[in-house]
Amino acid sequence: MRRAALVGLGLLGVVLACGGSAPPPVEAKTAPGGSKDQAKWPSDDHSMCDWRNKPELEVSETAGPGAIRPNIRRVYKMLGEGENRHRTLICREVDTNLDGIKDTVRTFNAKGEAQHEESDENYDGRVDHWRSFAGGSMVEEEIDTVGDGKPHEWKYYLNGSLSRIKRDKNGDGKPDVWEIYTKGRLERMGIDETGDGHVDRWDRDQILQHEEEAEEAKKEAAAHGDAGAPSATTSADAGAPKPKAKRKESR
Repeated sequence: MRRAALVGLGLLGVVLACGGSAPPPVEAKTAPGGSKDQAKWPSDDHSMCDWRNKPELEVSETAGPGAIRPNIRRVYKMLGEGENRHRTLICREVDTNLDGIKDTVRTFNAKGEAQHEESDENYDGRVDHWRSFAGGSMVEEEIDTVGDGKPHEWKYYLNGSLSRIKRDKNGDGKPDVWEIYTKGRLERMGIDETGDGHVDRWDRDQILQHEEEAEEAKKEAAAHGDAGAPSATTSADAGAPKPKAKRKESR
């Protein structure tokens, strides 16, 4: 308890030494034309669902947590024929920071599975995040990291896990860094040093490489019926003496 109190005092001292009291909590930005005063929300919420002047579509609006006015819009469409006719959600958009401007939209297929999503995650009025789905799971993600309305980072997913990333580090719109992941862990990184769009150098995670080589050696030993042979990870220590077990002392 005393140590925790001292740590707390130390952190407080650092804050004060840097120029005063603790910083106030960060408030979500307001998109151009929006307002944090819900009574002053604009009549045009910059809808991203294509529903206006389409009587065949059904629109539902609800208020989410913290909203006193509707900030979620769902658009439905009747699909199918006869007994198979049913109402299906085709688009949903949300005003996530409650400023009266829709900033996230997701579209759905006839099965009700997510297909595509776009969002303005820094609330500057411009889409900066794109997501694509297959079978309801995200398979690709594009991110604008510089604020020009174009993607500069591309992420790819396989069975729900990150498999690779492409990054545009110099802002020319073309990837110059490639990252390959195995089981969610960075395995190797390719770098384009000449700007020709091709990898010039691969940097590999040595620890992961060592683990893969050890596992491969173990499989080869088992396949040849040589399970008793030392593996790649233990051969260097085969001759090392084992430490003696310590004898418990009675008190």
